[in-house]
This record gives sequence, structure tokens and C-alpha cells, in this order.
Amino acid sequence: MSTSTKPVADRLLGICLIGLAAFVAVQAINLEVPFSYEPVGPKAFPLGLSVLLAGLSLTLVFKPGTDGHWPHRALALKLLLVLGLLLVYAMLFTRLGFMPTSLLVVAALARLFGAAWSKALITGALMAVGSYFLFTAGLGIVLPTGYWLDAII
Repeated sequence: MSTSTKPVADRLLGICLIGLAAFVAVQAINLEVPFSYEPVGPKAFPLGLSVLLAGLSLTLVFKPGTDGHWPHRALALKLLLVLGLLLVYAMLFTRLGFMPTSLLVVAALARLFGAAWSKALITGALMAVGSYFLFTAGLGIVLPTGYWLDAII
């Protein structure tokens, strides 16, 4: 690979991340909250992250690394599968609930990176239960139980 094409991967990633930062910023600006927060509302965190992401992405565009290269096919496929699992997590989060969705996705991620089924399921269960109690008891965040549980109860 010639030295003139090496930074292309970094620059392309930087441009894509700037687009993601712009998308997040627009979504945060359009966020409607029925009640008031003082002194900062729920828009501040995503806006701050999008500004930070855009700034760091500009570094990739204007000062790319000298050894940037495209990932091998096996790694690229694994990364796409991780992205797919995260999208599945986002789609099933409210339908199935936090704990079942977290268990399934964490177990699938563990399997993707070579864990045995038993270890993957144990890891998924521990992560789901542990993070559930961290969010609910520790941080006071209400997590979805899932539509399927509403039908049973």
C-alpha cells in the first residue's frame, strides 16, 4: 500500500463520525421533554458528546495516522456482527425488557469472541442482573420490563 493511500481509512472514518455527531446533535436538539430540568436538561449530555465526537473526528480528517489500514475480512465481519447485535439490542430493549435482552446480547457477544456456551450464558446472566441492580438501585433509573411481562401480569 502506498503512503498516499494509508490515511484514507482514518479520513473516511473521521467523516463518518462527523456525520454521526451531527445526527446525534440534531436528535438532541429536537428532544422534547414534558418537564423542566435545572440547571441542565437531558439535551446537554448528548450535545456535549456530539461536540466532543466531532472535534476528535476532525483530528482524524486533518491529521490521520501514518499506519492506518483497513481491517482484515474476519475482523471486519466481527465488527459488523457487533454492530448488528447492538442494533438488535436497541430494537428489542423495550419489547423484551432490559434483563432478557441484555442476557441474550451479552451472551451472543461472548460467543462471537470465542467463549463457550456455558461461559457466555453465565456472563450474560451476571451482566444483566448486575447492571440491572446498578441502574435501578444505584442510580435510580427505571428500566423496561418488556411488553411480554405486561401480558402475563
